Amino acid sequence: MKMTPAVLIVGALMVFWASSFIIVGIPSMTMKEVPSEIWRPLSAEEKVGHRLYVRNGCSYCHSLFIRVNDWDVGAERIAQSGDYVGVEPAILGSERTGPDLSQEGGEHPDDWNVAHFKNPRFTSPISLMPAWDFLEDKEIGALTSYVQALGGKAADLRQARQRKWKKQAVAAFAAGPDRNIEWLHAQVPEVWRRMPNPYPATEAALQRGKRIYQQFCINCHSPIGDGRGPAEPFLSPPPLNFTTLRRHVVENRYIGGLFYYQIMNGVTGTAMPYFKKHLESEKIWDLANYLAVSFVGYTDANTEPRGIDASFEGGWENRYPVPGTERPDLPSPLPLSRRARGDGQNLPPEARESVPSPAGRGMGTNSREN
Repeated sequence: MKMTPAVLIVGALMVFWASSFIIVGIPSMTMKEVPSEIWRPLSAEEKVGHRLYVRNGCSYCHSLFIRVNDWDVGAERIAQSGDYVGVEPAILGSERTGPDLSQEGGEHPDDWNVAHFKNPRFTSPISLMPAWDFLEDKEIGALTSYVQALGGKAADLRQARQRKWKKQAVAAFAAGPDRNIEWLHAQVPEVWRRMPNPYPATEAALQRGKRIYQQFCINCHSPIGDGRGPAEPFLSPPPLNFTTLRRHVVENRYIGGLFYYQIMNGVTGTAMPYFKKHLESEKIWDLANYLAVSFVGYTDANTEPRGIDASFEGGWENRYPVPGTERPDLPSPLPLSRRARGDGQNLPPEARESVPSPAGRGMGTNSREN
């Protein structure tokens, strides 16, 4: 056969259509979309949120699939194609400038997500994500609904858990600052409530703890630890006022284990997230020491019961007196200036009014003191 332009065009078309049939046609006829065990259809509001997610390019920074080699938030379940049946367009993304969101639903309560969309720095102080306050409240609500649906039935389970504990957390907060702290401490297992911080509160450790506080905590709990950071107006119950903990030291002695457990596991139902996948053990203990020294004015670091000193530790003596045993004739052992204490003694004058007086204990004083 003589090779002519017509033959070349026809041959090329035949090869193209044959390849298309093999690559596209056969799979489309033989492959079926089978929903996974966690799949459920999106509600009308969740679909609106999905369109906002796509339109605003969220997939440029967030992926929607967890791989077998991942070890971060959401890595409890490997993503499957059946998780996305009926999602059009399916934008899974390939970048992880931000965290993966495939199992984000129920990781946080709704109010945390609203605060995060308004300004990501409110909940994640070092976030690179732009603020979404250009969206209307209704649109932020729809976007929140979509994010809370990521994970399907598994997300619904986490959402139900958030709602259950939020109801109890809000009731405890409404009962007053002291009752609120008693409720929070009651959720900590006994072994942790009587566990001192095993790491010395050295100046280096406190500076490390301060840096972690600035990276994760400061915009909820504020620079002086009174819970009135910029995220506070969006959150219910609001962040804890650490300075009130001075009158709730367990047996007038233990505070480190309480901090560690609640930093590690978070407080479900509130905006306090868990940090067990963000911070290694020593970082959590350093943060606990910083909170104790800075806002409670006391740390149980290196007190009994204790074991063998770690090989890297230098000589360090805990000079922080337990609450109620301070001697006014001795200088304060606090290593950094103007540390917040439960009685407000070391706070700047403009902040002292936010610190509750011990005399108000159990009287249901201003709930903002929480």
